Amino acid sequence: MPIMRLREYLDAQSVKYVVHIHSPAYTAQEIAMAAHIPGKELAKTVIVKIDGRTAMVVMPANERINFAFLKEATGAHDVAIAREDEFEKLFPDCEVGAMPPFGNLYETEVFVSERLADHAEITFNACSHRELIRMPYEDFQRLVKPTVLKSLSAAAV
Repeated sequence: MPIMRLREYLDAQSVKYVVHIHSPAYTAQEIAMAAHIPGKELAKTVIVKIDGRTAMVVMPANERINFAFLKEATGAHDVAIAREDEFEKLFPDCEVGAMPPFGNLYETEVFVSERLADHAEITFNACSHRELIRMPYEDFQRLVKPTVLKSLSAAAV
């Protein structure tokens, strides 16, 4: 089961979390509906390339990346969504498109929207298209140490 590495890590770090099982869903909006979670409360992980290096952008499921802001905030010349074939091998224990926002487990930099950082909890894909984890945002921040960005999101989806 793909979630085991993540659960073992959270257990080792004494994190309190809840696993939510839902019917298979593949887009962030489908997952939010299947799990009965508002899109603004579900964190989606988008894999991007920033000047050729892979990074994670974590934002509310109902929002899109503001590429101009991300480019400016990182000082990059080029920012784009990564193709699946560019990142699937970086997350061998995850189904493609279901990566959790734990870049620290995959040696990948993480940028998170302040809109998620303002919540007490964060809910995200747990390596599969059937499982979510909800945990305190404070623990996520402590473990992942993401860069929080203000204008990471463009208009809502």
